[in-house]
Amino acid sequence: MAQQKHSFSAEISRRMRIAMLLALLSCGAVISAAVLLAPKRVALILIAVAVIGTAVLGWFVIARLSATLTRDFRGLVTMVREFNNGDKNVRARAQGAKEIRQLADGINRIAKENQIALDTMKSEDRRQNRFVGDVSHELRTPLASIHGAAETLLEGDVDAEYQERFLNMIIENTERLTRLANDLIELTKIEGATGEIPLRRFRLRAAVETALTSLEPTLELRKVTVTVTGETPEILGALDRVQQIVVNLVDNASRATGPGGQIAVELGSCDSADLGPQVHDKNLADVDRFAVLSITDNGPGIAEEDLPCLFERFARPQKSRARVSGGAGIGLSIVKAIVTSHAGAIDVRNVPEGGAMFRVFLPIPPDLPNY
Repeated sequence: MAQQKHSFSAEISRRMRIAMLLALLSCGAVISAAVLLAPKRVALILIAVAVIGTAVLGWFVIARLSATLTRDFRGLVTMVREFNNGDKNVRARAQGAKEIRQLADGINRIAKENQIALDTMKSEDRRQNRFVGDVSHELRTPLASIHGAAETLLEGDVDAEYQERFLNMIIENTERLTRLANDLIELTKIEGATGEIPLRRFRLRAAVETALTSLEPTLELRKVTVTVTGETPEILGALDRVQQIVVNLVDNASRATGPGGQIAVELGSCDSADLGPQVHDKNLADVDRFAVLSITDNGPGIAEEDLPCLFERFARPQKSRARVSGGAGIGLSIVKAIVTSHAGAIDVRNVPEGGAMFRVFLPIPPDLPNY
């Protein structure tokens, strides 16, 4: 352990000094004894033996020193070779002189960073492969329907009633493919945006009311009632993107509730301390206050096993809120991407009375007043 207190160069110097001192002491002792006690001829022999012994001792110490240093370097070389051969979990042992230990630490740090980069690349490859598979699956069904309907019409001798049905099927599936393409383009645009998003200061309630106005014909057709309560401080954000959050969440809720459904939109604000783990889980611990947008419906709720993956691409609840919308399951991914681009957070839960609640947390600039 004593050698770990010395640097590489200091360790070599220290050992060389020790070797030289031992050799000189031994040689001096032998020569002194020979001069004082032995006859001239014997003294010469003893002196020769002392010189040879000193040389041998020096060689032995230097050999040991070289072996120790070579062993430490060989360990580093072996580790690097194994790492390059595919063993990404191998690490160098930090032992020996200070410089060797620093070199080992540096190699281990590079190896760890390399492993993290490889894991990230593998994860991204898996995500992209899954995405391609999901897109292929989503395309397969409408394309098969269009192909089958077109073939039937080409065969001729189809009643007018069935002709209309098949043509409507072709139109519906074409529109579905168009929505899928538009959603994918929108999601790619949000996630792949470069630079800062254009921000402006606006009232969140005004943005909500504008978004709901655009949904009025759809809500009336579905016989769904929406109420808006509460207020928040002004926020900084991309107005059209925040309105898109409201449109997507309310549209999904109206599909789930069906005729006679009710949707409650509540606005408010909270401190980061009120969110507890939610803030730290979303890496928002440096945000002091949030505007809260809560959208609750009285539909069937969401199966508990569907909640963890609800915001993933093409993830749709398969049981409680079934695939009645005909959507591609990208709407909530778009919502989450928008929230993330605003340095916010979103969560979802079932409410005891029935239905689901989505909560969106958007940071409030510190210079804006409280409500």
